[in-house]
Amino acid sequence: MARTKNNAPELMVAFDAGEPVKPEKDRKFVESLSRGLDVLRAFTQGSVILGNQDIARITGLPKPTVSRMTYTLTKLGYLSYNTQLEKYQLSSGVLALGYAYVSNLKVRQLAKPYMDEFARQTNMSVGLTCRDRLHMIYVENRLPPEASLLRMEIGLKLPLATTAAGRAYYCAIGDQDRALLDDALALKYGEDWPEKRQGLTQAMEDYRAHGFCLSLGEWDRNINSAGVPIHLQDGTIMALTCSAPSYLVPADRLRDTIAHQLAMLAGDIESLGV
Repeated sequence: MARTKNNAPELMVAFDAGEPVKPEKDRKFVESLSRGLDVLRAFTQGSVILGNQDIARITGLPKPTVSRMTYTLTKLGYLSYNTQLEKYQLSSGVLALGYAYVSNLKVRQLAKPYMDEFARQTNMSVGLTCRDRLHMIYVENRLPPEASLLRMEIGLKLPLATTAAGRAYYCAIGDQDRALLDDALALKYGEDWPEKRQGLTQAMEDYRAHGFCLSLGEWDRNINSAGVPIHLQDGTIMALTCSAPSYLVPADRLRDTIAHQLAMLAGDIESLGV
C-alpha cells in the first residue's frame, strides 16, 4: 500500500458498486487475485450460501470467471460446496486467516483490560474496530459484567457513514484520502448521500472541537454511541467506540461526560506503544 507524506497508509481507490477496491493502472496489481478475493467478499453481503450466478450478480464478474474462482477456492479450502443445493459457502480456511489476524493484533490484547474497566465504569459496550472498504469491522468488544445488550461479535460489519466508529475513522484520515472516500460513499448512497454527508460534516466539527464523534440514533434509532480514532505506530488507524441503548445512556450524558472519557482512554491505549 502506498503511503502519504506523513507516512500514513494512502487509500488507493477505484470504484465498484460504490466501494473502494483497487488501484487503477498499477502494473504490479494481480487482477486474478483481486477477483478471487472479490468472490470471497461476496459472502459478506448478507447470504451465507451462494451459487455461481449469485456471486456473478454481486461481484459483476462474468459467470465463467466466477466458476473458475469458486472451483479454485474450493480446492484451496476457502470455500465448501453443498452438493444438494449446488451452492458454495465459506470454509474453515477463511476462518483460519481471520483468526490469525485477530489473535496477533497487539493493540487488541493490550487494550482489553482498559476496555473492561471502561465498560464496568460506564455500563456501556466498548468496541475496537478497523476499516474494511466502506465498513468498520469489530476486532474486539467488551461488555460490563451485568450487561447482556449490544453484544457485537468479532467480525461484525458496521456502515462507515452512520456509526461513531466509521465517523471517527473518517475524521482521522488525511484530506486527500477523505475526498476519495467521499466519492466512494456518494456513489454508494446516491440520492441519500447529502444526508449522510451532513452527519459526517457534523462529526468533523465535533472531532475538531472535542476529540470525539457521535452517532445518536443514526445507525440504530435506539442506540447512542461515541467514537475516537486510535493511531497505531505502523500508521494504521482504528476506532474505539462505546455504545448503549439510548434509554440507559441519554445523548447529553454521552456528549458531556462519557465521550470525553473515551477520548482519554484512546490516548491511554496509544501510549502503550502499539
